Amino acid sequence: MGGFFKSSIGRKVAMALSAFFLMFFLLQHLAINILSVISPETFNEVSHFMGTNPLVQFALQPVLIFAVVFHFVMGFILELKNRKANGVNYAKNNGAANSTWMSRNMIWSGLAILAFVLLHFIDFWFPEINTKFIQGDWSGMMEGVEGLRYHEELVHKFIDPIRVAAYVVAFVFLGLHLAHGFTSAFQSMGGTAGRKKTLQTIGKAYSIIVPLGFIFIALFHHLNH
Repeated sequence: MGGFFKSSIGRKVAMALSAFFLMFFLLQHLAINILSVISPETFNEVSHFMGTNPLVQFALQPVLIFAVVFHFVMGFILELKNRKANGVNYAKNNGAANSTWMSRNMIWSGLAILAFVLLHFIDFWFPEINTKFIQGDWSGMMEGVEGLRYHEELVHKFIDPIRVAAYVVAFVFLGLHLAHGFTSAFQSMGGTAGRKKTLQTIGKAYSIIVPLGFIFIALFHHLNH
């Protein structure tokens, strides 16, 4: 098995598996966050459940962090391997004739998304870790806020127009990344045979709807805080 994942095919399969996991997480994350627009009370309750559930905190959360790190590291390794394999002729090849702009620039959209992930961690994950694991406060409450704190914290982050703009730009890059990555993941697993057009259609819908959903949430809270 170790030899398999050291091969080019093995790396692509591992990359695809991490991509499937992260795409599923994005849907789940969007489903929860859209509740902040529909029902702040329900959003608070669901967020508190996810934030205090031992299975989520001590099993699924480490797996998610590993998947994020693994996906980015593996993506950079594959990019470097591809460039090395193509040698100096890489820059001279007419890539546009054989591939899309997204496929040729996955490394750049990936770096933009990585920068956003770091911003997102600074905005939400690090403060949450500090509250629960450093301060030892698992109540979900905050002084001066009636009820659970999660909706209030979310809205507060989207007051700053610069931060909102950063989120919008990041999700545009996420859409570009997904536009190629969705179909590419299935292709790496051999799932495009006879279904390429269908998967491309689903991939386009996913790469548009999911980023737009997150952009809508950010703009909604910025305009209605």
